[in-house]
Amino acid sequence: MSEAQDEYVEKKPFDFRLFFRFMFIAFCVVCFGVYVGNIVFGKRSLDVMLSLQDQRTRLQEDIETLKAQNAQLQKAYFELKELEPSSGG
Repeated sequence: MSEAQDEYVEKKPFDFRLFFRFMFIAFCVVCFGVYVGNIVFGKRSLDVMLSLQDQRTRLQEDIETLKAQNAQLQKAYFELKELEPSSGG
């Protein structure tokens, strides 16, 4: 080989600081990936939140329907209660 190629091919000593810097960055990237994956697919995911909001809306509608039915049934109950003969007399 020529002298220019010999200088170019010259081996450098292993740089531990560069290695640890790379490992730290790789570790941070993996941790961030796990965090984002947990947000998207975990117990507190967007899909779970949206389904719970839909369930809450349906339950609130059911509450309003049951309140209306309860009012009608109470009205019918009190009407029947007044038709009964009083037993005190």
